[in-house]
Amino acid sequence: MPSGVRWANLRWLAASLAIVALDQWTKSIASASLQLNEAVPVWPGFNWTLAHNLGVAFSLFNDGHVWQRWGLAGFALLVSTFLLRWLLKLTAHERLSALALALVIGGALGNVIDRVRLGYVVDFVELYAGSYYWPAFNVADSSICVGAGLLLIASWRESRAPART
Repeated sequence: MPSGVRWANLRWLAASLAIVALDQWTKSIASASLQLNEAVPVWPGFNWTLAHNLGVAFSLFNDGHVWQRWGLAGFALLVSTFLLRWLLKLTAHERLSALALALVIGGALGNVIDRVRLGYVVDFVELYAGSYYWPAFNVADSSICVGAGLLLIASWRESRAPART
């Protein structure tokens, strides 16, 4: 057993599994009930819009090259492995960091499932203000963003906390 590993931290992966399940469930509903690229208004500033994203965040690298499917999936798995190793080294008092890492892992895996199974990521939430539209996203993307934000907050809190002995 590697030094410093805290196997009890694996319990945080329940949050990752919950994100994957919620992400896949909502994507299946969106795929079954929406037409590709058709905006269904929910309220001003918010549409349901089914989109197939071949690229990464904000549709970067969305040109459909075959390397993207497997390369981006492989990269996400590599990052998830790194984050899991980080999670396993956290101490018991680093709960916010643990939750944040679990959210990012869950979001990454939710999108990997789409990329491997379908060749693209299913997005369906569209926000806009006037004529300015935010790229469509999904539960996994939201989880990654919230997790990244929580990691920033946790890092800031750790930097301000007195040294633990």
